[in-house]
Amino acid sequence: MKTLFVACLCLFTIIISPAVSADYERNKAVSVEKVLFGKVYSVRNITQQELIEDKSKGWKVFGGALIGGAIGNQFGSGSGRDVATVLGAILGGAIADNKHPQYRQKTLHLVELMIKTDQGKEFMVVQDFDNRMLFQRNDAIRMVYLANGSVRIDKQM
Repeated sequence: MKTLFVACLCLFTIIISPAVSADYERNKAVSVEKVLFGKVYSVRNITQQELIEDKSKGWKVFGGALIGGAIGNQFGSGSGRDVATVLGAILGGAIADNKHPQYRQKTLHLVELMIKTDQGKEFMVVQDFDNRMLFQRNDAIRMVYLANGSVRIDKQM
């Protein structure tokens, strides 16, 4: 039983550790580098297919290892039972890992905006589609350059 616990703990640590770190922080204030004002002269809604890493894969593999270890623990006795438990955990984790794909496909909805600033410069910006902020030709906008290198287009209110 002690061997099962140690094997599952090691497997859990190896599998889950990479999935815990976040790629970005939400609701974080970012400095604004500059703001340009202008008008939209073209709007096009587009979609893009993207492969997304399956963040719950580690839990699935851990569950498979746990179930495999529990099944393996039913066979043999003494040190043979310990070997069967470890082999069951490895086999269960491997089956769960192969059964579920690492990546899944996601469709991103984007909006392509052609902008003409008040200074006469033209820009094309592609950003996430937001159904609460629908753009139309001749909408007054502001182009916000953020310190992290990104640009966001918002309607002037």
